Parts: sequence; structure tokens; C-alpha cells
Amino acid sequence: MTTTSSAPTTGAPVRPATVKRSKSRAATWIPPVLVFLGVLAVWYAITYLILDEKRRFLMPPPHEVVAAFFDPATFLEIVQALGRTTMVALVGLAFAIVIGVLWAVAMSQAKWVERSLYPYAVVLQCIPILALVPLIGFWFGFEYPARVIVCIMIALFPMVSNTLFGLQSVDPGQRELFQLQRASRWTVLSKLEFPAALPAIFAGMRISAGLAVVGAIVGDFFFRRGEPGLGSLLSTYTARLRSAELFATIFVAALLGVAIFALFGWIGKRVVGKWYDFSAN
Repeated sequence: MTTTSSAPTTGAPVRPATVKRSKSRAATWIPPVLVFLGVLAVWYAITYLILDEKRRFLMPPPHEVVAAFFDPATFLEIVQALGRTTMVALVGLAFAIVIGVLWAVAMSQAKWVERSLYPYAVVLQCIPILALVPLIGFWFGFEYPARVIVCIMIALFPMVSNTLFGLQSVDPGQRELFQLQRASRWTVLSKLEFPAALPAIFAGMRISAGLAVVGAIVGDFFFRRGEPGLGSLLSTYTARLRSAELFATIFVAALLGVAIFALFGWIGKRVVGKWYDFSAN
């Protein structure tokens, strides 16, 4: 009696989930890369086809910017300034988060508190920060504390508005259930409102993170005393017409904002990602 056996497979079958995951990653990264290559092409075209040779310093080609960044002296300046600006941005962001959450919690507890305080949050957002910079310098000096205050003022409003929105967006049915159980105001806040508001709070943190970098650079740009940050380098390179170094500093500042934004996105996924699709925001 003879038995027949199927021919052995030469390779493991490809799982559909793996294929879908690979396609998803490709769909995520390919479009930004293509846009980046397009921007480089336009940049080179402007530099070499539109600008004449005498005005080419206004927009140096990308390879000159990269070369300027990796020049040892320039690299050291930018890295040191990056560390100082990062510290100011993180400290200002931390204060903005604490103040914004407490401000929003106070407004969520009573309508009269919200009517009394929320207009001033809007006013703070609408006032041009450049108009307040001289006053901040006169009142708090022109060094580290003034830079942190500018950073707080720019990054504060998204934390206030997003946290308040999250606290007020609780399901009415769940709120009524807590009321039927005669839960205290603190219990409602800590067990219902604040956990439900976490996605909105982390969304506010991501927005404020980028604004904190802007505030740190703006404060450093105007308050030139003390150790220089990225804002001081931008001012120095502009005054000396060092365009390649200026572009390199701008890109480093942009990458700093993206990094802090991505950091809080990652933290948000770890905190609320198990029950909320945080990546959809």
C-alpha cells in the first residue's frame, strides 16, 4: 500500500495582517517623503534658476545648509543653544499644563466661574505677545524667568480650552448615574470627568508643546541676556547675513517642535490608547 504526501512548501505563507501592516506603513511614510523630495527640488530650482548669483545667498542650496550645520563650530553653537531652548520650552510647558488644567477645572465646577474667567483666557490668547514682551522684560528682567513667562503665555490657552472641553463633554447618562448615587463633587471630578477628559487634555498638550517651542524661541530672540538659545542664534545669523547657518537653525527649531509634539503623542497613546483611538486626533 502506497501513501502519497503533499509536496513540501518552500516558504512560510504570508499572513494577511502582515501585508496590511506593511501597506499601512508604506502609506504613512511614502507621501511625506515624496513631498520632501518635491520641496528639495523646488528649493534647488529657486536657488539656481530664479535667483541670480549675486542674490543666491538669500536662499542657499540644501547641501550648503547641511555643510554649514556640520561645521564643527556651528554645530557646537546650535547644539548648545538647542539644549537651552529645550529646557525653557519644557519648563514653560510644564507650568502651562498645570495652570491650564487647574484653570479649566475651576471653570468646570460652576458656570459663574466660567463666565468670569474664560473671557480672560481668550483675551490672553488674542493679545499680540510682541506687545507684551517689553513689559515682561521690565517687570521680570531679561533673562531666564522672562523667557519662561513668554513660553507660558503662548502655550497656555490650548490647555485651558481643551481641558474645559473634555470636562464638559461627559456623557449625560453617566453624570446622572453619579447624581443618583449622590456622589460628591470631588468624586464626580476624579472618577468621571477627569478620566473622560484625558484624550482632550493630551490633545491640548500636543498643541501646547509646539507653541512652547515657539514661545521659548520668541523669548530668547528678544531677551538677549544670559546664555543664548536658538532665538539668539537666529538674530545673530540674520545680522551677519549667514544664511546657511540661519536655515540650519530654523530646521533644528522645527525638529525640536516636532519632537516634543511626538513625545506627548506617544505619552497620550500609552495613557489612553487602550480605550481611545488617540492617533485619530
